[in-house]
Amino acid sequence: MSENLKVWQIWIDTGGTFTDCLAKDPNGDLHRVKVLSNSSLRGTIAKKLDSHHLLVQEMWSAPTDFIRGFRFQILEQSHSDVRVESYDADSQALKLDRPLRLNIAANTPFEVRSDEEAPILAARLVTNTLPNTPLPNMLMRLATTRGTNALLERKGVAVALFITRGFGDLLRIGTQQRPDIFALHIRKPEPLYEAVQDVDERMTADGSVFRPLKLDDLDHDISILFEKGIRAAAIAFLHSYRNPQHEAELAANLKTRGFEHVSCSSELAPFIKIVQRAETAVADAYLAPVIKTYLGKVQDAMSGGRLHVMTSAGGLVEASEFHAKDSLLSGPAGGVVGAALAGKRSGYDKILAFDMGGTSTDVARFDGDFEYVFEHKVGDAHLVAPALAIESVAAGGGSICSYDGYRLKVGPESAAADPGPACYGTGGPLTLTDVNLLLGYLDAGRFDIPISLNHATASLEEIASSLRKKSEKPVEQHILLKGFLDIANERMADAIRRVSVRKGYDPQEYALVAFGGAGGQHACGVAQRLGIQTIIVPQDASLLSAYGLGHAVLERFAERQVLQKLKDVDATLHKWFEELTNEAKQAVAAEGVSESEIEVRRRIVNLRFVGQDSVLSVEYHETISVQDAFETKYKDIFAHLPEGREIEVESVRVVCSTVAEVETAAAHSETRFQAEAMRTSAAYFDDDWCGVPHYERANLSPGAEIVGPALIFERHSATIVETGWTAIVDGARTLILQCVN
Repeated sequence: MSENLKVWQIWIDTGGTFTDCLAKDPNGDLHRVKVLSNSSLRGTIAKKLDSHHLLVQEMWSAPTDFIRGFRFQILEQSHSDVRVESYDADSQALKLDRPLRLNIAANTPFEVRSDEEAPILAARLVTNTLPNTPLPNMLMRLATTRGTNALLERKGVAVALFITRGFGDLLRIGTQQRPDIFALHIRKPEPLYEAVQDVDERMTADGSVFRPLKLDDLDHDISILFEKGIRAAAIAFLHSYRNPQHEAELAANLKTRGFEHVSCSSELAPFIKIVQRAETAVADAYLAPVIKTYLGKVQDAMSGGRLHVMTSAGGLVEASEFHAKDSLLSGPAGGVVGAALAGKRSGYDKILAFDMGGTSTDVARFDGDFEYVFEHKVGDAHLVAPALAIESVAAGGGSICSYDGYRLKVGPESAAADPGPACYGTGGPLTLTDVNLLLGYLDAGRFDIPISLNHATASLEEIASSLRKKSEKPVEQHILLKGFLDIANERMADAIRRVSVRKGYDPQEYALVAFGGAGGQHACGVAQRLGIQTIIVPQDASLLSAYGLGHAVLERFAERQVLQKLKDVDATLHKWFEELTNEAKQAVAAEGVSESEIEVRRRIVNLRFVGQDSVLSVEYHETISVQDAFETKYKDIFAHLPEGREIEVESVRVVCSTVAEVETAAAHSETRFQAEAMRTSAAYFDDDWCGVPHYERANLSPGAEIVGPALIFERHSATIVETGWTAIVDGARTLILQCVN
């Protein structure tokens, strides 16, 4: 919109390890910043002048006194209350507010940590705004893992589940599906709620009242819950998706009694499945206060700027309307949006998004439009909420590489930002980042934080020593390192198979868009396992999720449960879609968007044969038979079509959004020329150490060609061109890697 031209536009993706920021200033110039997600900046101490004064070396490029008031910490030392009293950016002289009595050697790593959230630290850096001063007027778009981390680490709030009498143990029983059919002992996770309260009410299957709700009967029980300190509630009543009256009445009562957050299943997930509906309400209540507090801190620091948050479905919602249940794939969704844009700009409509960050790798398939799922599982939570069809695997640059006495392992544990990989010098374990560094694929001098090869080597030797003792055989370190890479690459390739091969799609028909801080390092190894011939590495690959945020649309879903045979409602579908379209359009317009800027992006019918549980989604068009579209898709996927089975409409959905930008492929240069290398260094390729050329991506112009093996470096990331691959810079200044074997 026109207001975007007058203010800063800030796009921030906060991951488990790094927070990535792209920003456009009021003049339209692009700025980049990457900080650790624990809100810290790191450097090294060049010299200790006295107990209060240090000379340091840093690369965060901030104005004088930017870090004033930040907590100061020598890495690998116990935390202290020392803070920065002043800092001169020109001389890099730092003064502490109390004496530092440690003996400090040259090049000792340190960090300074802000009390503000990482997105605000990034926004201050990118706008050169000192702490304790107002940020400039801005429009911020944010993707965050705050909810995901709170869920996985079980750091939500205490929740009381209010459920129809007789169903108090419903979520403990669950669906009775065994997570591992061969396991003799199944350890079920504890529910997310702290307490459960049976409510004497009942709706019938058609939504009529069978047993009325008597709020007075709950007074004593609610008082006990309140005395226990529980301030969040989830409500899930039987058949409330047909009639939400009882849930709404209890929610209003709880709020008057002092409950700070109440999640109603009929509002969040108005569908028939009581187990999933209740789980969604509980997860939302468990995380909502965490998300609300986090977004509130960001919003307060923005001095009145406008904040939008990315949902799991790849669209933007104003912070005040954002539900915690929609936050769990927030960051990965931004990456898929960015990958789709990168593919289109290079002329590829069919892409596989390969987002390898510091903690995990997220993959998705894009075939002209996004693939949605309307139920998904994250950690122990089963959610009924729209989301992009993203598969995640715990393999990232920070994934811990270890030996458990029987086998080599990569992940699922991550060193994250704190302590980080061994090479960060903060006591962390060996990770994939260390593996790539020790194999010569990364340049220690190009990191924005201090890097220690010695720490990485020492961590590797610990593992090698354990392996030698166990096997009583010599262990060559480079073979061990390659083994860790092979394990990681295979795990990531299998995640791609889950979104392609196992759904009936051939990955060889797609280009692999590699991004995230570590995507370019592993792209060739993953592609070779899948037979993929083309890899796309966009500019600012490590910041592509933030780029996706900048080009995402404001989006709303409208949905309705149907559960009727297609032949009975075929003539009614058009009317339902008109009603849902108006509902979704009004939700988008409520954010101040004019009608001319709103489009209907998708009209989806979810169908199945009567008696089946899973559905197939088809696009609704007035001129195309819904039955024919369903039967064609069913046969394409399952290679047969059951005879004599009636088709049921499970639900219908409409997606409306602001009008998306039209992306056209950039013109490609027909002239090819060999790029000029900066230098060479030793790296391990083709089972041997050899001299490998380094290229600076910023110096590569369209038409430049690089034959592997080679290393291409840019700010915040590197691309490994394996033997048998050739890299070409296209008209969008994107690296296109082609397999030539």
